[in-house]
Amino acid sequence: MSEELSHSSLITARRFFDSVTGSTKENQAILVEGGRIRAVGPWEQVRKESPPNAECYDLGDTCVAPGLIDSHTHLSLAGDGRVYAEMFTDTDEMMVLTGAMNMKRHLDAGITTIREHGARNKVGFALKEGLARGYIPGPRMHVSGRPITCTGGHFHFCNEVADGEHEIRRSVRRLVHEGADYIKIMASGGGTVGTIPGAATYTTEELHAAVHEAHYFHRLTAAHCRAKDSMVRAVEAGVDLMEHAEFLEQDGEMHFDPKIAEMMAESGIWVSPTLQTWTKYPRIVALRNLQESDITDAEVEELGQLEARAKVRLDIMRKLLEYGIQERVVPGTDSGVNNIAFGHLDYDLRLLVEVGFTPAEALVSATRISAEAMGIEAEIGTIEPGKIADLVAFRGDPSSDVSACSEVAAIFQAGERIA
Repeated sequence: MSEELSHSSLITARRFFDSVTGSTKENQAILVEGGRIRAVGPWEQVRKESPPNAECYDLGDTCVAPGLIDSHTHLSLAGDGRVYAEMFTDTDEMMVLTGAMNMKRHLDAGITTIREHGARNKVGFALKEGLARGYIPGPRMHVSGRPITCTGGHFHFCNEVADGEHEIRRSVRRLVHEGADYIKIMASGGGTVGTIPGAATYTTEELHAAVHEAHYFHRLTAAHCRAKDSMVRAVEAGVDLMEHAEFLEQDGEMHFDPKIAEMMAESGIWVSPTLQTWTKYPRIVALRNLQESDITDAEVEELGQLEARAKVRLDIMRKLLEYGIQERVVPGTDSGVNNIAFGHLDYDLRLLVEVGFTPAEALVSATRISAEAMGIEAEIGTIEPGKIADLVAFRGDPSSDVSACSEVAAIFQAGERIA
């Protein structure tokens, strides 16, 4: 047996978070062999199973949880406040460098798995290949490649434009053969100039063509759905995961529709609400921090306006949760766009708590439930024997105080401590 495969490590901490039950357990230990969890349980019990040459990591007064999963990222975008038109003046080479920087930032925040939700040309594939070769550090990646969009549609500058069922099927095949792990399709307009966020861009039949073709190749689908009409069509087409779910009308206003919520609940579709994007939460956090020191009158006014805007979005999410979909909600940062910088899935967890999740439920959403939505629950998402040992240790107890998710003490990938 090779040294890599025979390597063992014993990880101990005051608390472990069980993302199956959503509870914490005291004085536990994890035995890792060959990158996977061999045993987990009370410290004395696991220690007896540990080989004498096991590398020991005593993490002290921390809480160990499965590595976090971000279901919505755009690695090739810098999240530095530039609009899309400016960001896409960068070359593909510069976008790869941007992606490498962003991967490290997310990994340092305890995010050990991501979905890369759309990049230009083959940038997403290049980043995944670089990760696989060990050239760059980063979370495990599921890559969609170029998002499929209509002529002039949202993210058309990524260069996978398809109109009509036949072209959409060709796009799915092309992406699968290039290495796409799943298929992303833009079912409504978005932040791209010239598109209408509140208007659907594909018919139900066109979306179904993408779903049917993707499922034939054993690929899941995700649809960008800001418009109410796009949400209906995505459900009717059998899309696996709905992004944003903003209930937007063509006038740009949000109006919750209980009939659509009922459709979503009955269909069992997964939902990634990307709450920090619409609410401009990073700016809210920055302004709230200024309140504790020195904030101007103009900034006070700005904060009030942002909080009022955020309340509309969060109230929509609260109403949606009344339809029993909580176990189908997965957090996603949408990092890279606008000013959404990488490294802050913790912001989305705070917002989930604000709309009604307990801290423990938010953490379950970012681990076990996210793994289920990606179809990789057999590999990651819980601390159980046989699973890959991707782990993060937080200072404090995130199951009772979600702010602990912002305090990362240690990170493990396949049992190897990387931070």
